[in-house]
Amino acid sequence: MDNYSFLNAAHTAHFAALYDQYLQQPDSVEPSWRAFFQGFDFGLESNGSVPTTETTEVPEQLQKEFRVVKLIDGYRSRGHLFTKTNPVRERRKYSPTLDIENFGLEASDLQTVFNAGEIMGIGPSSLQTIIEHLQRIYCDSIGIEYMYIRNPEKVNWIQQRLNVNDNHPQFSVEQKKHILKKLNEAVSFENFLHTKYVGQKRFSLEGGESLIPALDAVVEAAANQGVEEFVMGMAHRGRLNALTNIFGKSTKDIFSEFDGKDYEEVIFDGDVKYHLGWTSQRITDTGKKINMNIAPNPSHLETVGAVVEGITRAKLENKFNGDTHKVLPIIVHGDAAIAGQGLPYEIVQMAKLKGYGTGGTVHIVVNNQIGFTTNYLDARSSTYCTDVAKVTLSPVLHVNADDVEAVVHATLFALDFRMRFGQDVFIDLLGYRKYGHNEGDEPRFTQPELYKAISRHPNPRDIYAATLLQNGHIQEGYVNELEKQYKSILENDLEDSRKIETTVITPFMEDEWKAFTRVEETEMMKPVSTAVALKDLDRVAKAITKLPEDRKFLRKIDRLVADRSAMYFEKDNLDWAMGELLAYGTLLQEGFNVRMSGQDVERGTFSHRHAVIKTENAEEEVVLLNQIDPNKQGRFRIYNSLLSEYGVLGFDYGYAMASPNTLTLWEAQFGDFSNGAQIMLDQYISSAEDKWKLQNGIVLLLPHGYEGQGAEHSSARMERYLQLCAKDNMFVANCTTPGNMFHLLRRQMKTNYRKPLVVFTPKSLLRHPKAVSPKKDLTQGSFQPVLGDTEVDPKEVKTVVLCSGKFYYDLEQEREKRGRKDVALIRVEQLFPLPIQEIEASMAPYTQATDWVWAQEEPRNMGAWSYLLLQWEAAPKFRPASRRYYGAPAAGSAVRFQRRHQQVIDYVFDPTQDNFIRKVKK
Repeated sequence: MDNYSFLNAAHTAHFAALYDQYLQQPDSVEPSWRAFFQGFDFGLESNGSVPTTETTEVPEQLQKEFRVVKLIDGYRSRGHLFTKTNPVRERRKYSPTLDIENFGLEASDLQTVFNAGEIMGIGPSSLQTIIEHLQRIYCDSIGIEYMYIRNPEKVNWIQQRLNVNDNHPQFSVEQKKHILKKLNEAVSFENFLHTKYVGQKRFSLEGGESLIPALDAVVEAAANQGVEEFVMGMAHRGRLNALTNIFGKSTKDIFSEFDGKDYEEVIFDGDVKYHLGWTSQRITDTGKKINMNIAPNPSHLETVGAVVEGITRAKLENKFNGDTHKVLPIIVHGDAAIAGQGLPYEIVQMAKLKGYGTGGTVHIVVNNQIGFTTNYLDARSSTYCTDVAKVTLSPVLHVNADDVEAVVHATLFALDFRMRFGQDVFIDLLGYRKYGHNEGDEPRFTQPELYKAISRHPNPRDIYAATLLQNGHIQEGYVNELEKQYKSILENDLEDSRKIETTVITPFMEDEWKAFTRVEETEMMKPVSTAVALKDLDRVAKAITKLPEDRKFLRKIDRLVADRSAMYFEKDNLDWAMGELLAYGTLLQEGFNVRMSGQDVERGTFSHRHAVIKTENAEEEVVLLNQIDPNKQGRFRIYNSLLSEYGVLGFDYGYAMASPNTLTLWEAQFGDFSNGAQIMLDQYISSAEDKWKLQNGIVLLLPHGYEGQGAEHSSARMERYLQLCAKDNMFVANCTTPGNMFHLLRRQMKTNYRKPLVVFTPKSLLRHPKAVSPKKDLTQGSFQPVLGDTEVDPKEVKTVVLCSGKFYYDLEQEREKRGRKDVALIRVEQLFPLPIQEIEASMAPYTQATDWVWAQEEPRNMGAWSYLLLQWEAAPKFRPASRRYYGAPAAGSAVRFQRRHQQVIDYVFDPTQDNFIRKVKK
C-alpha cells in the first residue's frame, strides 16, 4: 500500500492548513503528521526534493501547496526585514530574500490557484494574488515581528488583525482630517518655537511628528475601552510638543520657561523646561474624563521608565483594585537609549512579576537612526533597537514615521493587543532628526550624507496633506488655514506670557498630595508622636506570633514564632525583627498600607524578618501581618525582587510618589550594592523636591557594618548619602535599638509631609543580646535623634565619645572590658538633619571632660567624619578615631580586618595609640 496514497483523495486546503499549524506550533500537530512534515521540511531544505516511496510520491500540487504555505510563513517570520519603513535612506540588505525561488516555486506558478490562500482569509487565490497580499501585510509601511510568540491564541489574534484590509487602515474622511489637525499642531508648534527662540535647546520632534497623532489616537481609543488614567514617561526629544498637544499644558507656561523667567517660590530651584512633569484632566472626543500624567525625568535616558511603572502600579492598587484596564503606562524611548541603556531590560523583566506587573506597557521608540553623533551601526549589535522586546516575547511593529495613517493604525493595534492580553508591546517609529542633538548642534560634521537627504525631505504633514488633496479629501488651502489658526493661538499666548514676570511650576500629581505640605529643616527637627497604646501593640503582637493551626510548618519556623511570642509576652525583650514588624503592624492597624521590595526581603538577607512564612508541604505563603484585623487594616505587600537595584528602586520610588499613605520601602541585599541605583539616588531621591516640587516618602534600608566580610559587604557608603544631604531634602539615620527603629519607621507616616529616609540598618545587631528594647520604649515617647549615656556618672567622665550605629556596641564592650567609667558613649541616631542642639545637650553634663572623640569604623575618607566637619562648627575640636584613608571600604583578610578594627577601638580609649597618625606621616 502506498504510504502517501491518502494524499491523492484529500482536499489540499486541509493539508495546507495543517502544515501552517505545524509551522507555527509543531507540538499542536498529531505526532504522525508532525513526523511527515519534518521529513518534508528536511527534504525541501536539503535539496528541494520531498519524501518518496518506491511506488509513489507526494502529489506535485500538494507539494506546491506546502511550498506556498512555507512562503506565507517566510513573510510572517521575515517580512519585517524587507519593508518600506525607512523614510530617508535605503534599508540594509538581508538574505535569503523572500523571492519565490527560495521556496521551490517558479514564475510559471504565479497564475496557479492555491488553496493556501485560505489560511490568510482570502480563499483560493493565485500565487500572484497571495504574494500581493503578503507584501501589503508584511512589507509596506509596517513591519511586524511576532512569530517567536509561543502562545497560539496571541499569534492567531495577531494574524487575524493583520489580515483585515491587509494591515492597512480604513479611516473615515473625518478621522483623516483629525489626524491631519494633530499632525499640523505638531509641525506648527516646532516651527513656531524655531522662529521665536532661535538657537535655544528644545529637542524638537521634527522628523517624528507623527508621534503626536499616534498618542492622541491611543488616548481617545483607550478611554473608550475603559482606561481612566494615563501615565507616560519620555525623554526630552518631543516632550514639549507632547506636553502642549497631548497633555494640554498651556503654551503660555512653556513660553515663560523659554524666556528664562525666575520662579515665584524662593525655595524651589526648578529644572529645564523639557524635564518637567505635568498632570491634567482631559475630556475625550466622546466626553470621557481621563487623568493624564507625564512624569518628570532627568537627562539620564530611560530612568523615568522604572518610575512610570511604579506610579502605574500604585494607581492600580490604590484606585482600581488592581484592574489593569483602568491605567495605561506608555513609555517613549529613543533608539540609542533603549538599545544602549540597561534599564529597559530590567523594566521588561519586571513586566510579568507579581510585585511589579502593570498589565502591559505600550513602548514607543522615536527612532532617529542616530544617537547624538553616533550612527546606529555603532550603537548596537542587534538588528533592531527594540530587540529587548523578545525577552518577554512581546510583538514589535516597525513603522515608517512619514506614513501617519500607518503610525496611528499600528498604535491602535498595539493598544488593542495590550488591552486584550495584558502584555507589553513595542512600536519602532522609524523617522529622523531634522537638526543635531539639539538645535545648536551641527549634524553634518558626522553624518553629511544623511543630513543632505534630510534637508531635502518634506515633513510628514505636507506628505499627508498632499495625499489627502490628491484623493479629494481636502481642498487647496486647507492646511494653510489650519496652520494660520493654530499659530494665531500661539502668538496670543506668547504675547500674554510676556506680561508675566515670574513663572509657576505646577506640582506633579497634585491630587494625591492635597493633604500634605512642603516643609523646611526646622519642621523636620520637631518631635513627632509615634507612641502606640499597649493594647494596640498587644493586638499586633498576637497576630504575628501565632501560626495557623490547620497548616504544617518547618520546626525551625515553629520555634522562631514561639521565640517571638516569648520575647514579647514573657521576657519583654524585643529584638530588631520584632521592632520592625511591630512598626509595620501598628501602621497597618491605623489604616496605612505598607509595601516592601528588594532582593530576598520576604525572609530577609540575614534570615531575620520572615514576613512571609511558607508551609512545609505546599509552600503556601502565609503573611501574618495581614491577619491583624483583615477587614479594617491596611494591606501589607512584600515582594522578593529580581536581581536589580536601579530598576527596582526606580519602581518603588515611583510607587511612593503616587502613594503618600503607603510606607514604601526598598531594601538592598547589602548596603554596598545600593550604588547600582546611583542614578535614582542622585537624579530623583535627593533632588526631586528642589527640581520638581516632588515629595516622596521612600525608605531605603541599607545593611551596613564592619564585621569582617570584606570590601563589598561592609559599607553602604554612608559618606555618599551624607554628601547628597542639603537643607531639607531627606532624613538619614543609623539606629542602634529596635525601639528607635520602630519610631523612625512610624514617623515616616505620621507627619503631614513626606521626605525620603535612608537608614543604615544592622547585620550583627539583628541577634545581638544587647540590641533589644522593652515594650515601654514603643508605647512611650518618639524617635530619639540622639541617645545619651545612662551608664556613667557625668562627674567622673574625662572622655566623651560620639559614634553612630553598630560601632557603639563594640565600644561599649571594650569599655566594660577595660572598666573605664570615665568614658561616655553618645549615639548619634539621626545623621541628617544633624541634631546639633540634641548632641550638644547630651554633651553638656560632662563638664570635667577634656577629651572629645568622634569614633567610626569606616576609613577616614568614608563614614560621617568629613560630613560632620562641614555641618557642625564644634566638630574640629573632636579627635577622630577611624581607620586610615583607604580606597576600598574594608580588608578582605579576616585577620587584617580584626587588627585594623581593634586599632581604632584602642585609639578611642587611648590617645597615645596614634597608629593612624604615625602611618599617615610615613
